[in-house]
Formats: sequence, structure tokens, C-alpha cells
Amino acid sequence: MARPTVGIILNQHLLNDQYEVHAGGRMNTAAISEVSKCMPLLIAADPRFVSVEELMEQCDGFLLTGARPNVHPEEYGESETSAHGEFDRARDAITLPLVRACVERGQPFIGVCRGFQEVNVAMGGTLYPEIRDLPGRMNHRMPPDGTLEEKFELRHTVSVTEGGPFHKIFGAQTVLTNTLHGQGIKTAGDRVVIDGVAEDGTPEAIYIKDAPGFTASVQWHPEWNAAEDKVSRPLFEAFGAAVAEFSASRKAKRLATA
Repeated sequence: MARPTVGIILNQHLLNDQYEVHAGGRMNTAAISEVSKCMPLLIAADPRFVSVEELMEQCDGFLLTGARPNVHPEEYGESETSAHGEFDRARDAITLPLVRACVERGQPFIGVCRGFQEVNVAMGGTLYPEIRDLPGRMNHRMPPDGTLEEKFELRHTVSVTEGGPFHKIFGAQTVLTNTLHGQGIKTAGDRVVIDGVAEDGTPEAIYIKDAPGFTASVQWHPEWNAAEDKVSRPLFEAFGAAVAEFSASRKAKRLATA
């Protein structure tokens, strides 16, 4: 039997400063295939090549991946500064309306790091360009040196709401996560529920209130060691179950109207 399909949103950048490519981390593909038990489909997020409607028709769910480029501040009514870093406007043009459409339809998605921020902006929220510059906040950025294991090391706790969706997924109210981000939520978007925060109060886990589908998104990178990590695995398993349910429901409706 064919597996449900998850579209993995790729990032656009220049290779060797001249060759334009779409790329995404292999860890994302592994998490979707091995833990969520879905077929990963790599998506070139650019409105020149794909439309939101096509993506929603072809895919059962979506993984909004982390990325070096940030959501452009014009998307939440602010001016660009050097602190905002690099951008991928083509991805903005696809993912922001995609999030809103998925929320409306009940099509599952999971946002990771930049993807987490995209979900907030798509729903009308705003972002801080640099969390570590805020009073009382820790440095959430990836360590500049060291091995991959050291960069993805579990470095802070996240506390989630008792009885909330993340508590139900993790089976615990406090979990240990990695942290590799510079930006973070400033104001929560419409219906965005901040369900988990780091030790310094930085929002780390959100979902969309009253959404008919899976919308759990996290600021950290659960794709790292997803098959073994006791926080990542149940998150991707829950997402996979939601995608499978959506896929089965959609197939049943198509058969009923055939």
C-alpha cells in the first residue's frame, strides 16, 4: 500500500556563489520516512514552479523545515535591517499562504525552526530579529564551532502546558531540546497558542487554536536523531498518524464521489 505523502519544503540559495539550488537536510527526509512512516517529497518552494493548490493536491501533509534565510520582515509589517539576515522571498510566497490554506482545510503540517516562525507570521504574528539581544534571554544560536553532534546537543529545557497537545504527545511537561535559532516570536499571530517556552521565556512550541488538523510546530530541530530521541520520535509519530488519517479520509471522499 502506498504511503501518505509529506511535502518537505526546500530552501533556495546560491551554491559556490553562482549556482542557484533548492536544498534541504537529509535528516528531514529520514524523520518523515523512518519515523512518520510517510513518503517524503522534496518541494521547490517557488511560485514560478509550483502553486499552493497543486501542492495541497499532491501532498497529504507538509514539513516546514528550518533554514538559514529568515522570513522577510515586510511579511509582518516591519522594515528590513542587517539584524534580519538573509531571506528567501520565493519560499515566503509559497509557505505563508500554504499554512493558512492548511489551517482552513485541516491538512496536517509541522513547522520546525524557520517553519515555526513561518506559521506565526502566516497567522499575523511578528518576530524578533535576534533573541540573544533581548534582556534576560540566552543565546539560542547554533554553536559556531564543533562537530555536528555538538551543534545539535540538547541544551535547554522546554516547559509545555499541562494537558495541552504537546504534553499529550511527549508524555511529560518538561523536555530537553537542542537550540539553533536566532529569531523568535515577538507577538503571537491570530489563533496561535504558545504551548511551550524555554527557560528564558522564549516561545518554543505552538499550535493553532480550533484548527481541524495537526498544526504542532516547534522552534528547535526535532529532525536530529529523530528515530532515537524521546522527544522527537513521538512528535514525528504523532504527525505521521495525522497525515495518514487525513490521507485515508481524502481517499474515502474521492471514492464516494467517483
